[in-house]
Amino acid sequence: MHLQDFKMKKCMSRTTKNVLVVSFGFLLLFTAYGGLQSLQSSLNAEDGMGVISLSVIYGAIILSSMFLPPIMIKNLGCKWTIVISMGCYVAYSFGNLAPGWASLMTTSAILGMGGSPLWSAKCTYLTISGNLRGQKLNKKGQDLINQYFGIFFFIFQSSAVWGNLMSSLIFGQDSNIVKVPEENLQFCGVATCLDNFTIIGNSTRPARHLVNTLLGCYIGVGVLAMIFVAAFLDNIDQGLAKEFRKNKGNESFCSTFLATFKLLRDPRLLLLIPLTMYSGFEQSFLSGEYTKNYVTCALGIHYVGFVMICFGATNSLCSFAFGRLAQYTGRIALFCLAALTNLGCFVGLLYWEPHPNQLPVFFVFSALWGMADAVWQTQTNALYGILFAEHKEAAFANYRMWESLGFVIAFAYSTFICLSTKIYIALAVLALTMVTYLYVEYEEYKHPTPPAIMDDLQKPEKADLKELNDEVIAQTHL
Repeated sequence: MHLQDFKMKKCMSRTTKNVLVVSFGFLLLFTAYGGLQSLQSSLNAEDGMGVISLSVIYGAIILSSMFLPPIMIKNLGCKWTIVISMGCYVAYSFGNLAPGWASLMTTSAILGMGGSPLWSAKCTYLTISGNLRGQKLNKKGQDLINQYFGIFFFIFQSSAVWGNLMSSLIFGQDSNIVKVPEENLQFCGVATCLDNFTIIGNSTRPARHLVNTLLGCYIGVGVLAMIFVAAFLDNIDQGLAKEFRKNKGNESFCSTFLATFKLLRDPRLLLLIPLTMYSGFEQSFLSGEYTKNYVTCALGIHYVGFVMICFGATNSLCSFAFGRLAQYTGRIALFCLAALTNLGCFVGLLYWEPHPNQLPVFFVFSALWGMADAVWQTQTNALYGILFAEHKEAAFANYRMWESLGFVIAFAYSTFICLSTKIYIALAVLALTMVTYLYVEYEEYKHPTPPAIMDDLQKPEKADLKELNDEVIAQTHL
């Protein structure tokens, strides 16, 4: 009995270790990319180059979502898909070393092509881990999936803290920091419109050597993320990848290519499209509009990092809390909380006139946004993993595709319409989101999705692990 208890704990520790390796790998990678994304609208503001580069990123993610995730995951497995895709993100940091239309757009496209496989592989890996452990311990897989996504986003979202802390500390050394002229403050917030896009308070670009120092740090942590995941993450679906490569003649390329689109025949996925796209709208609003038209405009670019640190810290803590809380409150209560929080923030931003004397308010909005985003990220990812457990790769590819479409649309009209109009659009999408989401929950209540059977996923395990798994399962029935 003691030996069996020891083996069960060993199995559980391996799963926990893998979840932590994925989480800290993404933490390192997005410490670089997240900080860089927050600065694009201010750092590369000439002719909207920074915002357009973000549009190219998410446009390429939409393209890659159509075919790359199932092909890469089935051929390479989740682990090596993650490692290779991380390299695409590092390339974007290199592109910012000499920012120009050619370098920035090229590396943006490279990042976008790796974006969907990266996130699909991560979601697939956590879903497999949750279902496997749930089956071994005779627990509900969806509860463990919620916990794993909560742990992941708790660690991952803190990347906003470290990435933005690096940028704030480095840019804080700039001797060119000036106070925002009082007359320029009238153009901040919803006063930003077509006639005054170029009149943004204190968007002075930091010294070039400070930008290069920051990018060097970002490149370093990105490369470290690749090495960390390659060295320590278990290849839990290695057997499935080998079997697919061995028998790939039985499954045509077209079948794999169309897997993402075939899942659109499921009405539940169609109804989740507004929810998924809204995730892109709300994230792009914070990183593209709030940081530029409120923070940079009224306080200066050196404050962007500090405000986003508040967002990241709140997001991280709430992600962990909501991942655990979901099994007691259910998803619906959390989604409603996030919707009401975003609604309040949007209405507040419509009427708020930002001013440097109101410094705490800048952080209150970012903290509330972090709490709401924690729900959108943890619960939407978990919802996809639960509803489409039999088609994980295609489901999460759809998730990235539709979320990226939300990003692309929001970034595309960023320099063409007034900020107030953007807020009204986001509110309309939020309203549609809640209607379609609640209908999905109603259908799920009437016709529950059966738990995933993960027996076929025992094949990737080595012989000794398979024997251990059998003993663990046997122990749970004693």
